Amino acid sequence: MGSLTGKIAVVTGAGSGIGRAIAERFVSEDARVVVADIDEAAARQTAGQLGESALPCRVDVTDSPAVAALFATARDWGGLDVLVNNAGIGVAATVPETDEADWDRILAVNLTGTFLCMKHAVPLLLGRPGASIINISSIAAVVGIPDRAAYSASKGGILALTRAAAIDHVEDGLRVNCILPGTVATPWIDRITSGQQDPEAAREQMRARQPHGRFVEPDEIAAMAAYLASDAAASIVGAAMIVDGGMTAR
Repeated sequence: MGSLTGKIAVVTGAGSGIGRAIAERFVSEDARVVVADIDEAAARQTAGQLGESALPCRVDVTDSPAVAALFATARDWGGLDVLVNNAGIGVAATVPETDEADWDRILAVNLTGTFLCMKHAVPLLLGRPGASIINISSIAAVVGIPDRAAYSASKGGILALTRAAAIDHVEDGLRVNCILPGTVATPWIDRITSGQQDPEAAREQMRARQPHGRFVEPDEIAAMAAYLASDAAASIVGAAMIVDGGMTAR
C-alpha cells in the first residue's frame, strides 16, 4: 500500500520533465493520475508507460473551457483528491529584452493557468478527505535570477496565490502548498539555453550556481510532491517547500 492509495490526481504538464516524474511517483504510491499536457502525444506516452492507473488528457491551461473539461474528465473517472499545477514555460530575458508577446504568454500559462486549474478544481476537492493542491513555483519567486524577468514574475504570483488560497480554504479541509525548485534537469534547460551564443557554457553556468554541484533531479521534486499530497503532510498549509541544492541558502 502506497502513501497515496485511493487518491485521484490531476497533474498538468505531465508529458515530460517534472510533471512526468510526479505522475510516475504518484502511480508508484498507488494513486491514479490524469496525465494532462498541451502535447497530447507526450501525455499519451507518459500514460502508456503507467498503465491503467493513468489517463491521458490534452489541455491548454490558458483556455478555461478546456480546463473545465479536464476536471469533468477527472470527476467522471472517480473524482479528485490532488491537483498538481506544473505546466509552465519561460524565456531568458531581462525586462527591456522581454518581448511583450512573451510576457503575455508566460503569465497566461504559468499564472493564469494555475488560477484556472485551481478555480475549476476546488469545487471537486471540497469535501474530499485529505484533499490538496500543489503548485509548482520556483526559487525565482524569492530570489533574483538573472535574465528571467517574466518567468520570475509569474512564479512570484504563484507563490502569492498559493498562500491566499491556503488561507481561504484551510477551514474547508483543503490544503494548498507550493514547491520552489532550483534548476532541475529537464528539457526546459535545453530550450532556455538554445538561444544563447554558447549553449553549453550557459548550461554549465546554470549547473555551477547550485551549491551541491549538480542539477536537481525531477525525481527529487516528485518526492516532495508525493509527501505534500499524502496524509503525512496534514499540517503543511500554505508552505513554500524549497528543493534547490542550497541556492537560496547563500
